[in-house]
Amino acid sequence: QVQLVESGGGLVQAGGSLRLSCAASGRTFSMYTMGWFRQAPGREREFVTGISWSGSSSYYADSVKGRFTISRDNAKNTVYLQMNSLKPEDTAVYYCAVQRTAYAGTKSYTRESLYDYWGQGTQVTVSS
Repeated sequence: QVQLVESGGGLVQAGGSLRLSCAASGRTFSMYTMGWFRQAPGREREFVTGISWSGSSSYYADSVKGRFTISRDNAKNTVYLQMNSLKPEDTAVYYCAVQRTAYAGTKSYTRESLYDYWGQGTQVTVSS
């Protein structure tokens, strides 16, 4: 089992920044790709970004490309999401997740069904 705990959410004005963290514990040696997803009220959960185990490969949804940056520190079993130039439409609960299998290709980062463990989520609210 892997436990994931997100932190860093909050209320920010449009144009501002937030940095989310996701700390993993438990059987962390079995972790591979880590990803961030988000769910806005009344909408389905959607992919935001993912990063490979080594950190050498990442993939972003078009809606956040150029504004968000994912990174990870395997020594700390933590993945980060730096969010800049935030917009009201970024308002959502943000979830981190981890895959236990090493899938080929960055498209695998976007597939929710391939993630094995999920955090409880952290709320991000962007005011206009």
